[in-house]
Amino acid sequence: MAGGNKENKMLFDLQGGHRRKVVKVVYAVLAVLMGLSLFLVVGGLNIAELFNGNGTAGSAAEPYEEQAERIEVKLKKDPENPNFLLSLTRAQINAGNANSTREANGEVVITSDAVEAYQAADQSWSEYLKATDEPNPGLAQLVAPMMVTLAEIATSYPQFDQRIAAAVDAQKIAAEARPSVNSLSTLAFYTYFTGDLKAAEKARAEATKLAKTKSEREAIAKQLDEYKKNAATFVAVKEKAEKEQKAAGGTGGSEGVENPFGPALGGGGLGE
Repeated sequence: MAGGNKENKMLFDLQGGHRRKVVKVVYAVLAVLMGLSLFLVVGGLNIAELFNGNGTAGSAAEPYEEQAERIEVKLKKDPENPNFLLSLTRAQINAGNANSTREANGEVVITSDAVEAYQAADQSWSEYLKATDEPNPGLAQLVAPMMVTLAEIATSYPQFDQRIAAAVDAQKIAAEARPSVNSLSTLAFYTYFTGDLKAAEKARAEATKLAKTKSEREAIAKQLDEYKKNAATFVAVKEKAEKEQKAAGGTGGSEGVENPFGPALGGGGLGE
């Protein structure tokens, strides 16, 4: 993938009608992507270990892109091999991560090359799910936050809904295989943005049961209360806009909707 300095426009309005020209993954999502608990900080973590901090995204991604190309050659001979599809999905996600760069303030810029890699991984993940009866939970844990990133750059409401639902499905695979405060809390976090409160509250209750101390339970409640409120705001605005556009004969555009994972709705506080 060439041209790692390309920028990608985001569906959601972050600055009162003025769209930013790059997709910025805020800290709430980064915390999930880095495997760090959204609620219980257990030590330092260098964001640069996951994303590039020196602006050389293209060169950093080359090994993963080459790996993906080698796997694709193998898949031509055995297109439904789940091991090949698993490896391909992981390589494409790694290429997407490597094609992203970290700014001095810690924010991550997702280039168009990264988006292309993530979209390829999305397709490979779909093929992998068809080829296996037991999805790998480790891979699912990588796929879930990638789907959130793709949701951020969705070009329509239906596409956003599909990406968030896919993130929930992947996170559910990871949480069911490896139930923990982190995995279940993250599942609740994502599920709130689908509007399925019953499922979100179920995951939340399961996460709370696994908390070992009162302070952990309070932290879970505080953080998820905030995400629940933010999600309800976003879902209400989205549904209203969809109804208005449907009544007007539209197809569900995106103007005036805040990024649900951005500062305007409460995300981003974890890395500050």
